[in-house]
Amino acid sequence: MIRTDYPVAVIGAGPVGLAAAAHLIERGLEPLVLEAGAAVGSSIRAWGHVRLFSTWRYNLDRASVRLLERHGWQAPRPTALPYGSQIVEDYLEPLAATPELAGRIRTGHRVVAVARKDHDKGSSIGREEAPFLLRVQGPDGALTEILARAVIDASGTWEARAPLGSSGLPALGEPEAAAAGLVTAPLADVTASDAASGGFAGRRTLVVGGGHSAANSVLALAQLARTNPGTEVVWAIRAEVPDRAYGGGPADELPARGQLGTRLHTMVDSGAAQLVTGFRTARIEILDGQRLRVHAEDGRTIDADRLIPATGFRPDLSILSEVRLDLDPAVDAPRKLGPLIDPDFHSCGTVAPHGAKVLAHPEKDLYIAGMKSYGRAPTFLMATGYEQVRSIAAELAGDRADADTVRLELPATGVCSGAGSDGTADEALLGGSCCGTAPAPVTIGFPTGLRHGRAGEAVTAAQT
Repeated sequence: MIRTDYPVAVIGAGPVGLAAAAHLIERGLEPLVLEAGAAVGSSIRAWGHVRLFSTWRYNLDRASVRLLERHGWQAPRPTALPYGSQIVEDYLEPLAATPELAGRIRTGHRVVAVARKDHDKGSSIGREEAPFLLRVQGPDGALTEILARAVIDASGTWEARAPLGSSGLPALGEPEAAAAGLVTAPLADVTASDAASGGFAGRRTLVVGGGHSAANSVLALAQLARTNPGTEVVWAIRAEVPDRAYGGGPADELPARGQLGTRLHTMVDSGAAQLVTGFRTARIEILDGQRLRVHAEDGRTIDADRLIPATGFRPDLSILSEVRLDLDPAVDAPRKLGPLIDPDFHSCGTVAPHGAKVLAHPEKDLYIAGMKSYGRAPTFLMATGYEQVRSIAAELAGDRADADTVRLELPATGVCSGAGSDGTADEALLGGSCCGTAPAPVTIGFPTGLRHGRAGEAVTAAQT
């Protein structure tokens, strides 16, 4: 029997990680949140200039709100559309500062490995009675070890960008172009003029990717071009048509998401952004150390000063190499979840709400939650992550009935596009336009006052 005075280790202090801590506290369990960044919400801070297309209503976890309100916090207007920076400043920072959480969060502490104490991956006898051992690198670089009764990995995927190469590998020359500063962050602030950004005004920028992350960059660059002569925008996608990025338009129940696609369509039709379809990146060539030439598999090339890679993200599973995982071979999600979210087969309908049962691994009391739980799939929703950790907390507290009852209410996308048409997974930051086909029936509960929405539709932004 694992000692009950050991904490539940939560990896990552983004929205889902902090929500996990709030739910654990409500259940009488002791959380310890380990955050690699210098502050909570460190990944969201990297794209704080981006405005979400989902309202505050879909970005707040109920247990977190209950905790905040006990200390006089006033919720933002539920119909307002927050920027990433507002998610951090108006929600995550106050939440982390509550007396209940403040002493249970360690920033600057990067988990580098998770194992079972005194058991390697192949050791089975007594395994489930052994506590988890987390090896952690502190702010000073020193390694320490922490024992935990359970682990919730909500560390996200921001630090593991998917490569530009169309075969799942980095394009030839991609690492060198990135090292030279010619390949930017996935959601670069194109309005920034500091040296770190490299500057976009008066330059030719290539955006690669077929989803909402790419759409936001294209629109921001087109806006920049209106007041900065010489600024050019090229948008390259693998698909033959951009329908997935254009989305559901007026049929979308999130107006801002529908408007995003409509505006993008207008920019392309007006010539403010040049669209290149069927472009599968093979090689990147650096020209004179200042520019790059991107070669497609079919021989076409695009010259640019900067490249924004909106090609999605992948889970970094290296820290979990000594624990026993059961992963879907296609999307690197928990095996039971993978078929429900695989973008090659699920682009219209629903992704069912799911909790601890679907997220379980052979390693008892270890869960991957939040954006990382979706692996390579592009359709993770912040609201879905909140429901995941609510269910996990109930399971860890021994409330199996509540863990198995999933509750979620989400708006329809109004889009039914070809599944996996672009071959990338870049929607998770801003909410995907895809959803999944409904699996076997599940028990779905809805809070009083909320209509029964279609479960699993795209909603919102990712956690850290």
